[in-house]
Amino acid sequence: MKTLNLILLTCIASLSLLTITPLLAQKQNLGLFDGHGDIGDVLKPGSAVYNAQNHTYELSGSGYNVWFDHDEFHFMWKRLKGDFILYTRASLLGKGVDPHRKVGWMVRSSLDGKSAHINAVEHGDGLTSLQFRRTSGANTEEVRSKLTGADVIQLERKGNTYTMRVAKFGEPFVTEQVSDLNLGDEVYVGLFIGSHNKDVLERGVFRDVRISVPAHDGLVPYRDYLASNLEILDVATGNRQVIFNAPKSIQAPNWMPDGKTLLYNGDGQMYTFDLAKRQPLPLNTGEVKNNNNDHVLSFDGKMLGLSSGVKELGGSIIYTVPVTGGSPKQITPKGPSYLHGWSPDKKSLVFTGSRNNEYDIYRVPAAGGDEVRLTDAKGLDDGPEYTPDGKYIYFNSSRTGTMQIWRMKADGSQQEAITNGEFHDWFPHISPDGKWILFLSFLKEEVKPDDHPFYKHVYLRILPISGEGQPKVIAYIYGGQGTINTPSWSPDSKRVAFISNTAVSSISPVEK
Repeated sequence: MKTLNLILLTCIASLSLLTITPLLAQKQNLGLFDGHGDIGDVLKPGSAVYNAQNHTYELSGSGYNVWFDHDEFHFMWKRLKGDFILYTRASLLGKGVDPHRKVGWMVRSSLDGKSAHINAVEHGDGLTSLQFRRTSGANTEEVRSKLTGADVIQLERKGNTYTMRVAKFGEPFVTEQVSDLNLGDEVYVGLFIGSHNKDVLERGVFRDVRISVPAHDGLVPYRDYLASNLEILDVATGNRQVIFNAPKSIQAPNWMPDGKTLLYNGDGQMYTFDLAKRQPLPLNTGEVKNNNNDHVLSFDGKMLGLSSGVKELGGSIIYTVPVTGGSPKQITPKGPSYLHGWSPDKKSLVFTGSRNNEYDIYRVPAAGGDEVRLTDAKGLDDGPEYTPDGKYIYFNSSRTGTMQIWRMKADGSQQEAITNGEFHDWFPHISPDGKWILFLSFLKEEVKPDDHPFYKHVYLRILPISGEGQPKVIAYIYGGQGTINTPSWSPDSKRVAFISNTAVSSISPVEK
């Protein structure tokens, strides 16, 4: 009987091992990160989970604090070298126990509880700050933000300088900075949560998590390029999804009227991108193979307007071609001519042209013909686009000393500013339902009014078509040139396609 019992127990144990072992062998999906764990002598173990369906990270953690000479918290981390930009929208879940429970980004020299580190953190009571320990075991220092209640947290490293940018979603960043903080070249970078109470586990959730590697100081624009992320943004919620990584520069996604396909440029070629298959395919544009990011679909989606560099003709020349591909027809006889808009009736194209060393807005028949100059103010006028009813043309102009969004009637009359010059605003795009203006905003301290360079901190902002109220930020991006040069709205006016950039394409995996 004892022998039989022993055999039965052995069989049960073997079956249990067969059941459990495969589960233990499965690697946990950590999204962008390499690992996670508790830092310091925590009483209650924490956890970290990546939700691949909604692209969020949920962390739980306990610990006395992240303060004084040592820390206790839960950390989800990745090893990185060099410069980087960390971005997320973070929030604590539930009412919580201690008002100083906290979530945010952290950069550490090691996983030891006394490690030198810096963190950009939001507390349960709304306090938002940049906290740092210069050497192992030293007391923690703090720079408090003027903003409380931030839910957008960005932390950038450039050498030994760390810059925290925080915002309430929809508003511009507020910035604080710490310099001369040497944490070493290779560091632990990640999301963290701490309860400020040893006996309590707190929970936090992080969405739109992005890790970008910025351009190096020696990068030569228009010769050297970073990798590209093709992203889709839900306008109502601000949620973002990376749907494709390209190791080279791709730019300016257009959305086909069927809502199933995008179109963008890269390496002088045009590509269609099947949203269901997540696959790009080259579009035949014949001998026109130097296409830039100023390409526009007709409102019915049957024709494509191209801007392609032709050195012998003075630069960019405008062409039209069926959206299925073919041999393009030349429209403008000379350059530079950069296409931005197609009239709803398909009869006219509007473009930015340099004539006599002055960039202005021009209209030309879509079949070819004489140009009509619509603006003549001193300064750069660019990015013209028709409203869906064809009554107005929106554009951007630096005529006041800052780049602002303007509008005029389709014949060029009644030109008036729409934005106030708080930022340098570029490329207005009108939603298909005619209710919203989407545009790209550069920081004044980073760019000149008449320039729209690659690889800068930029915002996507929207404003009601009436121009009433303040613009709302719907995306905080590392990008610029090529992000949304051309119409980017989905046909139902609910989503926007755009490009963000990073020096390492594999650092932002495609979100299924």
